[in-house]
Amino acid sequence: MARSTARKRALNTLYEADEKSQDFLSLLEERKVRPGAQTPLPAYAVTIVEGVAEHRRDIDEALQTHSTRWPLSRMHAIDRNILRIAAWEMLYNPEVPDKVAIDEALSLAKTLSDADAPSFIHGVLSALEQEKDEHQARREQADRIAALADAEADADVSDDESDKAKPGVAASEPVPFEDAHADSESDSAASGSEGGDSDQVLDHTVDQSAPSLDQLKLTLPEELTPDADRPSGN
Repeated sequence: MARSTARKRALNTLYEADEKSQDFLSLLEERKVRPGAQTPLPAYAVTIVEGVAEHRRDIDEALQTHSTRWPLSRMHAIDRNILRIAAWEMLYNPEVPDKVAIDEALSLAKTLSDADAPSFIHGVLSALEQEKDEHQARREQADRIAALADAEADADVSDDESDKAKPGVAASEPVPFEDAHADSESDSAASGSEGGDSDQVLDHTVDQSAPSLDQLKLTLPEELTPDADRPSGN
């Protein structure tokens, strides 16, 4: 009886959120603070709403697959959410037998929906029960593919971060033109200074080794020696 009450309270929350086009979990948080009733939401009601919200996409796809009369979007909001609760219990809550989940859904439909709802809901849930194993196998395969894709994406990110972390070769900084020009002039000046000193030493050496005029006269042959008494040629 306690879980039947919890299912009804969960249905109220899901139905209200559906009618308002509000996120299930958002309204659930509001109802935890302001239950809209004299008693707080039962723990199992919270579990149902959270479970339906978490697996809503898979649940809706499964229900749409087995609904041959109406697309999910055109169902009455109360019927759509009765089906969601039962589908969640059948697919994601192993504590609840499929027969119990179906019977509880039919009980809610008889109490809260129109006369045609129970047979319609029974047909959809019976089809889901028959193909439950196949549906779960497809879901597990999809989960494995998604996990593999996530792992590959994480590996790519890790490789990129590793490449960025590798130290690169530091590029040599270019020497500014002014500094290079100054260095060139400095080298030229130093070279010129050294050359000048060498020339001075060389000139000094030549001057010291050159004979004087008197020495030249002494070494000349006698006939070529200037004669003071020689006529001037006039």
